[in-house]
Amino acid sequence: MALSKLDSLYMAVVADHSKNPHHHGKLDDTTPVHLNNPTCGDVISLSVKFDGDRIADIAFDGDGCTISTASSSMMTDAVIGKTKEEALVLAEIFSEMVQGQSSAEQKKLGDAAFLAGVSKFPQRIKCSTLAWNALKKAIAMDDNDDREGD
Repeated sequence: MALSKLDSLYMAVVADHSKNPHHHGKLDDTTPVHLNNPTCGDVISLSVKFDGDRIADIAFDGDGCTISTASSSMMTDAVIGKTKEEALVLAEIFSEMVQGQSSAEQKKLGDAAFLAGVSKFPQRIKCSTLAWNALKKAIAMDDNDDREGD
């Protein structure tokens, strides 16, 4: 079965994000969120700096498969500079997309929209959503810290 040009493009973008991940590393003065995918061994440590309600900076570290690493890179690109609410909306759009629910909203995901094909491989959904779930947890932790500080 030959790959279409579009499938080849998708694979090239995913491979590039995996080999040359954006926002890879650790941020000082943050409390990282650590998550793992016990199914395949993916591990992520996500650091997020908030400026009020906005994601001022974000970085990830860890070990993961091609899909997990690419998704982490794409997620950081998609959410940096966004408000928490905007980031949570993107996380929901992404989650629905990799579960096979198509939407015009997917274009808001940037390169992460290239991972729509993950829906054809249910065993890879957890790999693709690991970073997004870490982001949701980081936002919830920051919101709890804000409430406790009141």
